[in-house]
Amino acid sequence: MNTLRLRSVIGMAAVGVLLLAPRGQAQERLSPPDSADVEIAGRQLKVVFGSPSTRGRVIFGGLVPWSRVWRTGANEATSFSTEANLRIGDAEVPAGTYTLYTIPEPERWTLIISRQTGQWGTEYHADMDLARVTMDVETLDEPIEAFRIVLFPRGPTEGTLALEWATTRASVPFEVLP
Repeated sequence: MNTLRLRSVIGMAAVGVLLLAPRGQAQERLSPPDSADVEIAGRQLKVVFGSPSTRGRVIFGGLVPWSRVWRTGANEATSFSTEANLRIGDAEVPAGTYTLYTIPEPERWTLIISRQTGQWGTEYHADMDLARVTMDVETLDEPIEAFRIVLFPRGPTEGTLALEWATTRASVPFEVLP
C-alpha cells in the first residue's frame, strides 16, 4: 500500500469512517459512538459520546488518571445539547450545545460544561468553561463493561445525568428552568 493511500485510510479512521485491520479489512471502532436522550417538561436533552470498553483494564486511576481532565468517553468530544435552560448541580446552563469533560477523583468528580464544541475529545481549553459542578460518586455492585451516559427523569421538571463505567457511577441532578 503506498504512503498516500495509507494516510487516506488513517485519516478516514480518525474521523470514524473505518479502522484498518490486519490485511486491510475494515472493522468497527473499538469505542463505538453512543447516545442518550430524554424529554423533560416537553424539552429534549441529548448527549452523544464514544463508548470505550473496559477490556480487562483498570479504568479509574489507571487508563483514566485521577485529578486530570478526562474527555468523558472516547474519540470525538462528548456533546451535550439541551432545548431548555437548565440548572445542573448549582450551575445555570442556557439552552444550547456544549461539550462535557470530567475530572475524576476517588470521592467526587467535577463535571465541566464547555462552550467549545466540535473538537476532538482531548482538545480541552479551560477558558471555554461555562461551568464546573460537583458530581456524586458511588460504587456499583456489578461492573459495567462499556462506558455509558444515562439521562433519566426524576419528576416533571427534574432529572439526573449519570456516567457509568467499570464499578463507578458519577451523577448530578438537573432541573428544567421556567
